[in-house]
Formats: sequence, structure tokens, C-alpha cells
Amino acid sequence: MKPQSTSHSCGHNDNPSHMENMPRLNRIAGQIEGIKKMIEDGRYCPEIISQLRAVRSAVKAVESNILQKHLQHCVAQSFSCEEDKDKKIAELKMLFDRFDN
Repeated sequence: MKPQSTSHSCGHNDNPSHMENMPRLNRIAGQIEGIKKMIEDGRYCPEIISQLRAVRSAVKAVESNILQKHLQHCVAQSFSCEEDKDKKIAELKMLFDRFDN
């Protein structure tokens, strides 16, 4: 499912590229496949949990990279226009409220 966004553009319709995260995402996909195999093979629970923690950490790193770029590019760019700035601040608040758990 594709998450909905309150703003379809970043600044003036030039979203930054996040392609530098693809190698890490490919490793995460490989880790997930490895975890599935561990479960199929009946591996010891703490070993599986350890791998799940590694995946969680890797996903958080990708999330952090994308958030940092969003703040540096999209949010910073929006500060040149008061209306855009207010929209970006509201967007960030909604994002943090929704995922703060």
C-alpha cells in the first residue's frame, strides 16, 4: 500500500532522489529472505530475533537518511514561502504524530 501524502511536491516539484538507499534496501530484502529461511529451517528463536533486530536497525537507518534529505531539501526550500513553510511544518507534525510509538 502506498502511503498518502499531504503534499505531492517537494519544493517546486523536484523531489530529491533516494537512490543511494537502494543498496541498503537490497541488503534488507536479502536479510528478510534469510529470516524466512531461518524460520523454515526451525532455527533457534534468539537467532531469528537477532536478525529481526538487524533488519529493524537497517530500516531505521534508511528512514533517517530519507528524513534528513527531506529536511535539508524539501523543508528548507519551503521556507522561502510562508504558505509552503506552514504546510511543511504541518506535514512533519502529522508524520511524527502518526509514527511516534
